[in-house]
Amino acid sequence: MQEFTDYAQYDALGLAALLARGEVSAAELLHTAQCRADRAQPRLNALVRRMDAAADATLRAGVPAGMFSGVPYLLKDLMQAYAGVPMSMGSAALRDYVPAEDDVLVQRLKRAGLVIFGKTNVPEWGLVAYTEPKAFGATRNPWDLTRTPGGSSGGSAAAVAARIVPAAGANDGGGSIRIPAAYCSLFGLKPSRGRVSPGPEDGEVWMGAACEHALTRSVRDSAALLDAVAGAAPGDPFEIAPAGSFLTATQAPPPRLRIAFSVDSPLRAPVARDCVDAVHATARLLESLGHHVEEAAPRIDGMALMHAYLMLYFGEVAAQARELRAVLPRARVAQLEPATRALAAIGEAISAGEYMRSQHRWNDFGRALGAHFAQYDLYLTPTTADLPPRIGELAPTPLQEHLLALAARLRAGGLLRRTGIVEQVAMRNLARTPFTQLANLTGVPAMSVPLHWSDAGLPVGVQFMGRFGSETLLFALAAELERAQPWAQRAPAE
Repeated sequence: MQEFTDYAQYDALGLAALLARGEVSAAELLHTAQCRADRAQPRLNALVRRMDAAADATLRAGVPAGMFSGVPYLLKDLMQAYAGVPMSMGSAALRDYVPAEDDVLVQRLKRAGLVIFGKTNVPEWGLVAYTEPKAFGATRNPWDLTRTPGGSSGGSAAAVAARIVPAAGANDGGGSIRIPAAYCSLFGLKPSRGRVSPGPEDGEVWMGAACEHALTRSVRDSAALLDAVAGAAPGDPFEIAPAGSFLTATQAPPPRLRIAFSVDSPLRAPVARDCVDAVHATARLLESLGHHVEEAAPRIDGMALMHAYLMLYFGEVAAQARELRAVLPRARVAQLEPATRALAAIGEAISAGEYMRSQHRWNDFGRALGAHFAQYDLYLTPTTADLPPRIGELAPTPLQEHLLALAARLRAGGLLRRTGIVEQVAMRNLARTPFTQLANLTGVPAMSVPLHWSDAGLPVGVQFMGRFGSETLLFALAAELERAQPWAQRAPAE
């Protein structure tokens, strides 16, 4: 079978339109995606598992007649369970975990007609903003193979940027959609809390901070995918009122908006000139489109926000490690990476009262952001504070890893907290990506838009946050920006 030579020129909706007109077959598109994956994998290490047999079975059974009928797709190997297919979550300890049923998200992606043929690489348990799991190796950025595509949706970002697929599964508990989007010149929207069901296994992931969606090349693909998967499932803790068609929202310009911006890191750490320039250039573009833009930031204590985020981080890792210890042999649990086991040890050393007191601060952040949105429609920041780090740059040093492993074996969470070694490593990571966690703790939607390039030719994203439930407004603005300053024509070397 021949490859479809024009494959990389189209987004997912474009491929679906070709299929509907009979200009190409689903089998040809799947074969093309598989061939592109074969060629890219040695350079990028974007995939951890092929699902070719499952994809072939989908074609034989007849692809459902949905919005994306016949379009190839990849799932993220975290939170996106596909019945009967291992979901390792970037971890050697979970290599043999096989979900018994599809997640609600996966059920809806299948109904939309997507042909799923693989799963993409993630850091262990999706815990960091770079994708270098010991179990599967580092994923590399198609724009510069010495650099990370970000995390935790790094494998999906690399696959979409390399044109293996036009869109791929992603999720976001602290920036894991938006950071890879910024590093790989993609569009990435984190939906509002509860917009996409995390069922059936979960009600709220990471206390509601984590959510599901995708990474895409085009705004309209992201909108149409959200149309396909949005909505509560039975047993979900709450339901957001329907917002109308997100795809329709991309087809008309937004009203004149009041947009606030800031380039200052919440951690009072340096922000790279390229990231600052990206925001200023975007502000000028917005003004040329008729929007009002001014510098103003919500009144939020950035250090308190990061402390609350780290408390969530420690507590959730401890809880997940406890669940593993209840069902896996001790030797298997010991295969967790030293940093993961150290995070769990710290989480075990935190009292329930301390954890809940920190969680109560989320309301403070939400109220302050709500007051900000009483004056402005959207809030613009850099997506990240720097360009994509080089492979290995953010990983613990050998000495740090040795100390983490030792303390984890002793379950010395109190000692780890007193020495501050884990906080040092975590804050070194967060200093590169301090702008994204606010949307997770407050539950509002946020998007990274690929509007800028560094002098060295690396992608730079800008982030917009909106009021809770305002995805239609974000999509409308993103589509306007995409029309004004298209980004999809530029592609990395193969």
